[in-house]
Amino acid sequence: MTTQTANPAIARHYTLEALRHEAKYLVERGTLDRCQPICALCGYIAAREWPFMEAELEENDYCLSDRIGDLLPHETWSND
Repeated sequence: MTTQTANPAIARHYTLEALRHEAKYLVERGTLDRCQPICALCGYIAAREWPFMEAELEENDYCLSDRIGDLLPHETWSND
């Protein structure tokens, strides 16, 4: 099984911010949904990188079962 990295920069950075950026990119593309668990991101991050990302999530009190939307900043909607 091969994994696809949507953003090559994430392979070099193991920060929560990099993971948030990757999640936002995949949600905006429609590849993933905000309601999916964070563990769904592992299909888009190289397998060798995932343990580092998992450790970063745990350090910041996120569980793999939390929703991707929990990683993303809150959106504000204006009334048209």
